[in-house]
Amino acid sequence: MAGPPLNLVAIYPGSFDPITNGHLDLISRGSRLVSRLIVAVLRNEDKRPLFSVEERMEMLREAVGDYANVEVSSFDGLLVDFAAAQGANLIIRGIRAISDYEHELQMALMNRRLRPELETAFLMAGEAYSFISSRLVKQVVALGGDVTGLVPPLVAARLKGRYAVPTA
Repeated sequence: MAGPPLNLVAIYPGSFDPITNGHLDLISRGSRLVSRLIVAVLRNEDKRPLFSVEERMEMLREAVGDYANVEVSSFDGLLVDFAAAQGANLIIRGIRAISDYEHELQMALMNRRLRPELETAFLMAGEAYSFISSRLVKQVVALGGDVTGLVPPLVAARLKGRYAVPTA
């Protein structure tokens, strides 16, 4: 099987607060399709993230360290502007359910309007990960639940530390 086209640079944007095994599945699959994959953390403080951008980038770097063609970055502002600055010609987005599609389609069409040469590819979530979201993972941990198998071990440890109940 031939490798990916030498000039295909993709961005996989998201908040990654925190990264889940569903995200890692998309990174693994996406990295096989392109010569360079940039996992880009959106700097959006309006969402009141649990982890800082720097912490999220650190967790991502640890989790994707085995992928030679994957790098981690961050951006604010328009994704199409970040993509242009990186020389990217593809955006990769994950779809878990039909409810994701409507929102993702709107964003893809707006991005196409703003930068017609930038394509968007939707990857379906793997069956094992189709129910996982960062929001749901945080809720489970906050309520004392176990997220083993849903997030990388390093993320699970950080989540437990963030939600640890202080002892009196």
